[in-house]
Amino acid sequence: MNRKILSLSLLMLVASMFFSCENGKKKSSAVFSTSHDEAVEQVEEEEETYEETENLDKVEYNDIKEEAKLEEGLSRIPYEQLEQPAPMNSHSEMLLFKNQFIISFNTSTNCPNYVAWRLTKERTRGNAQRTDEFTVDYVLNEAARVETYDYNGSGYDRGHMCPAADNKNDIEAMKQSFMMTNVCPQNHDLNAGTWNELEQLCRQWAKDYGDVYIACGPIYDKRPYKTIGKRKDIKVAVPDRFFKVVLMEGRTTRAIGFIFPNAPVNDDIRNYCMSVDKVEKATGLDFYPELDDKVEKKVEAECNPGAWGL
Repeated sequence: MNRKILSLSLLMLVASMFFSCENGKKKSSAVFSTSHDEAVEQVEEEEETYEETENLDKVEYNDIKEEAKLEEGLSRIPYEQLEQPAPMNSHSEMLLFKNQFIISFNTSTNCPNYVAWRLTKERTRGNAQRTDEFTVDYVLNEAARVETYDYNGSGYDRGHMCPAADNKNDIEAMKQSFMMTNVCPQNHDLNAGTWNELEQLCRQWAKDYGDVYIACGPIYDKRPYKTIGKRKDIKVAVPDRFFKVVLMEGRTTRAIGFIFPNAPVNDDIRNYCMSVDKVEKATGLDFYPELDDKVEKKVEAECNPGAWGL
């Protein structure tokens, strides 16, 4: 109901009362006056209710819009968790919010800039079974979707960034880990070897020490990119290296970084350890912006493999 309708209702009500008196219905002027006042008061109350409803509808509409964005999996709303790096300025970035991890997707490389998540011991102990069925991510426009067959015959694995085994507690998250927005072209020996070893170490740290905050992704050193895929309009850029950073809070907050070549790695994993500062320099990312500045500066400058049992 709008104000025009409310005003019309008032006129109709007053008119009907006037004609009732003219038609011989005996009403005193005092009764007529009181009825008129009540009618005006009723319309004013209805106008106030309308204004409140109108304002509420606007709030609810905005809430619904934001909820729809999140349900769709695409949003620019800050996640405000320790695992998420600061917003990127120098890269193409589309944030995709999954059940248990965040993907910063790059529509130029058709790979994530990074994938970030908080790993808990509960996430490593669930009953969700690995599907091994890679799927497209339908959040992306059809013309921009990476298909599973884009990797066929390339010689590269569909290498998970957020591992399937970090999502054992949630069937939907397990399925989402096999979306093509969560993978990069990765050397098979690295994927099945040292990269997998580090994934297992992260799960063990979560079990032993509590929650750990992880971000990982590709690094591109060369231009133009080496690409895979037989479609004319969609090519997937092959990374030169991969990074991973891990943060653990507690009585002693600490962090550690790793960078591996996208090639077979057969030597000690400690040879690839480094400070988070060095990873930031290589990637252009700003990790752990939600940490206290003094704590962030200290932990990102350190590299102490022994503190992690390495």
